[in-house]
Amino acid sequence: MKQYRAYAKVNIFLKITAKRGLYHEILSRFVLVNDLYDILSFVPKEADGFVIDGSFSCQTEQNTIYKAYLALLEATQAESLERLMTSHAIKVDKSIPAFAGLGGGSSDAATYLLMCNEVLHLGLSRDALATIGTKVGADVPFFIYGYQSANVSGIGEVVKAFDEPALDIQTFTPNIEISTPKVYQEFRAHFYQELDDQEYNDLAGMPSHEVLRRYTPQRANDLFAPALALYPELKQHHKEGWFFSGSGSSFFTLK
Repeated sequence: MKQYRAYAKVNIFLKITAKRGLYHEILSRFVLVNDLYDILSFVPKEADGFVIDGSFSCQTEQNTIYKAYLALLEATQAESLERLMTSHAIKVDKSIPAFAGLGGGSSDAATYLLMCNEVLHLGLSRDALATIGTKVGADVPFFIYGYQSANVSGIGEVVKAFDEPALDIQTFTPNIEISTPKVYQEFRAHFYQELDDQEYNDLAGMPSHEVLRRYTPQRANDLFAPALALYPELKQHHKEGWFFSGSGSSFFTLK
């Protein structure tokens, strides 16, 4: 059966722009990493229940793919979807590290939604799938749209393509499991500072390679300082010319 690639992403920059209840609004440049991806496919199964065939540390109920299934089922009430997952498992060959700031879980969920839409001929638009994806995770809409580079704002639901040549990105992920909620809590408690309008506009229009030339890793990513405060061992892995993606623990640079 057909295989689908779920690509990783990095955040060229990630700035907090406001608070929205318990959430934070952001402005970020998401860029796909074209040589790092999970591979998803449907495979026949005999076991009962929803089956994810892959190397995951979480229970099925906590997996983003299962959450995407529930969100899609709620939105469509498609009996064909239930039949598909009764007769087939979703097989995931993992290459994207977990808890790494590379969007692996969100990319898997988005790819699953796209697969179901194609295989079952559900006829949902990208916008409709992105709306469903927001119920799974803030980064899912970016992967639904499939842009090589995009400005992402709101709490992740506003995705606008950014026209620039594809970047050749190298990533490094130390063996440090980082809690994204804890990093955001640390940011809110000790590092909170909203982005001013001038810098917002400058960043939104600045090519990614220019951001990486002008900005330090700490200035480019508002979550780097709180992550360092919570996980000081990150300092041992940070090298000159490398930037921090998302809430970590991955670093990246241009090849």
